[in-house]
Amino acid sequence: MDGRYEPVESPDDTTVFPYHDLTPPTTADVARARKVVSRYLPETPLVRSEHLSAELDADVYLKREDTLPTGAFKVRGGVNLLATLDDEFRERGVIAASSGNHGLSIAWAGREFDVPVTIGVPEDANGGKVAAMEQLGAEVIRHGPDYDAAREHVEELAVETGKRYVHSGNEPKLLAGVGTAGLEVVEELPDVDRLYTPIGGGTSAVGYSLTVGALTDADVVGVQSAAAPAMHRAYHEDTLEPHDRMETSAEGVATRVPFALTMDILRDGLADFTLVSEAAIGDAVARLFTEERIVMEGACGTAVAAALDADDIAGETVVVPVSGRNIDAAKLDAILAEYGDAA
Repeated sequence: MDGRYEPVESPDDTTVFPYHDLTPPTTADVARARKVVSRYLPETPLVRSEHLSAELDADVYLKREDTLPTGAFKVRGGVNLLATLDDEFRERGVIAASSGNHGLSIAWAGREFDVPVTIGVPEDANGGKVAAMEQLGAEVIRHGPDYDAAREHVEELAVETGKRYVHSGNEPKLLAGVGTAGLEVVEELPDVDRLYTPIGGGTSAVGYSLTVGALTDADVVGVQSAAAPAMHRAYHEDTLEPHDRMETSAEGVATRVPFALTMDILRDGLADFTLVSEAAIGDAVARLFTEERIVMEGACGTAVAAALDADDIAGETVVVPVSGRNIDAAKLDAILAEYGDAA
């Protein structure tokens, strides 16, 4: 054996290797992950949004995952996975594909646990996120026009190099780590009625489904851009077929291929799954910056937009995660120029 691994049969169009365990994580797995994650990361604030509360006639709280070291929620999953990485990969290293925040997660955890990290990104990836990955010590490879093209290239490199491929969704330990945010919500706000969560690959939504959805009476509602509806179609049509539409400007939810493991959990874990327009996302990003000086990515804007569009939310206690702050400065300027006055 030369240390390389060949892919095995996958239930979707993503590449799976023998070391990938596709057993869905449980709420108990999230509780175990918290013992690991809490040693390396702080709890994040749950803060009432006065603006959204007034707009919606509800009690709206923002889960400020943007305050984590990488500026996004995914670092929780990276820490849980790399903390328990098999010894054979600690020297050989790990490799992942990312539109930004998954790569930052793995890069930060790799530095923390002294594991070499390689990240494949689209050619036009967010420059700030790429620079941050490199600052954390990761090797960054640009390839292809979008996340899925970069992912396919990285999967080939994983075979060639024998590095441990860290899928952005089909990783139970990653999902369990991300879910620790939901345990914090449950402890601080157990009477929550509804939680909106962005969905790209579905990691955040899985985490909240296994915690807020499982441990309270709250409805967990998934939200995706109508310009990139792969997971939305997978949920409503019971399919894992890739979608031919991927035109969103919100890179955190920009994927054409549904993930089997996350979708398996979300079919039972979500109370609903809705789409919002690109214009509504832009308005949400501008609104939170203008009204509360919160910098958030377009992916976070999906959840805010869905809450603003709800017609049955008055009187409820609602949580919206600010899942990441790593928006490109030029993109934020353009959004504020177009939507700032309306917000």
